[in-house]
Amino acid sequence: MKTLVITGAGKGIGEAVVREILRDPQKFSENGLLPRMLLCSRTEADLLKLKKAAEAASIQCEVLALDLVQAPTAPIEEAIRHFGRIDQLIHCAGVGRFGHFLDLTQEDLKFTFQTNIDATFLLLQSAYAQMKKQQNGQIMVVTSVAAEVPFKQSALYCMSKYAQRGLIEVMRQYAREDHIKITEVRPGATYTPMWGEVPQSQQDQMMQVEEVAKAMASVLLLGPSASVEVLTLRPVGGDL
Repeated sequence: MKTLVITGAGKGIGEAVVREILRDPQKFSENGLLPRMLLCSRTEADLLKLKKAAEAASIQCEVLALDLVQAPTAPIEEAIRHFGRIDQLIHCAGVGRFGHFLDLTQEDLKFTFQTNIDATFLLLQSAYAQMKKQQNGQIMVVTSVAAEVPFKQSALYCMSKYAQRGLIEVMRQYAREDHIKITEVRPGATYTPMWGEVPQSQQDQMMQVEEVAKAMASVLLLGPSASVEVLTLRPVGGDL
């Protein structure tokens, strides 16, 4: 029985992935992917709603409410404590501070890098070490098209996402030897809470989290001999 861990599960793309799985859990169970998951996010109330929905679908679900900055390896440790193993990690947790390059502060730098770089590195390292022992596993990391395209108001965000991309590409060199799948998900403009309040005209140009989640869920369902290395999704009209 396999175990799935999702970070950033309470909102945005992470929540949408959970709900996409719960929309048709039988499809995933038939592929041996469920029924065990551990969901991690900063807000417990969001996680408890998902736990209730998962258990209604006969999926064993544990939740962990914390900020990854404080305990970046805790989701892996908790999954092993509850279930004895981790087979798939979907890392959706991320933050951003945006503005003119000259206006960004050292505090903005620290805030962004603690989550997007420091916590991400330690989380992925911990997950990979466990999967290496098992000689199989799958890690999916949501970066951004900002990992390959510079955006003027996104100096720190781009910097952190370029760094994530570099880490993922290095990990993949090891992963091919250890039978671990590594997928980088690069969404373009997707309407999530990170954007705050945006006018309807701008929302209409953006992707919805459900569309991204559906593509990510399809990657989980691939057979053992194939791996999607980079999944790039953009709004039909292109980058904003």
